[in-house]
Amino acid sequence: MNRRALILALSSTLALGGCLRPDFRTNELDATGTGSIAARYTLSAGDKLRIIVFGQDNLSNIYAVDGGGRVALPLVGTIQVGGQTTAQAARLIESKLSNGFLREPHVTVEIDAYRPFYILGEVTTSGQYQYVNGMTVETAVAIAAGFGPRAARDYAVLTRDGQGGLVNGIVPMSYPVRPGDTIVIKERFF
Repeated sequence: MNRRALILALSSTLALGGCLRPDFRTNELDATGTGSIAARYTLSAGDKLRIIVFGQDNLSNIYAVDGGGRVALPLVGTIQVGGQTTAQAARLIESKLSNGFLREPHVTVEIDAYRPFYILGEVTTSGQYQYVNGMTVETAVAIAAGFGPRAARDYAVLTRDGQGGLVNGIVPMSYPVRPGDTIVIKERFF
């Protein structure tokens, strides 16, 4: 009888253990930066930039950052902007233009469209979506048409490109999303 009670207690503990959510692990993701992305945001493939050269309407346009982190501009050719902020990219373009093309160029670089984020797993429509400033995991799920019928609704796994490579963690639904992030909504057990 004592053995049956032990087996019953052990099996019910294991069964109920599947209902618990895992502990949130956001330390490594927090080190990559959360919250407002304006000041710390570095350019990468998939971003679209609005480059304005004052007084030169034929050079001002929207340019896409290619897979190698480069932008192709008239006169100066391709310029490596990947990993730089918009202010750093503007100074680099100014230096290239002042090198025999324009006298005292003034350049502004703005982000026209951020690179997309990706959402997979137990959502209605997984895939690639356009990033919206101030987005959270919950907002990303809403953009993907909501949870699937067997989705774990209180946490997600988020993968982000960090300084040393890809970083991932288990995050709450209120965790901020950044451009280029991949979100996986896991399946619940019961």
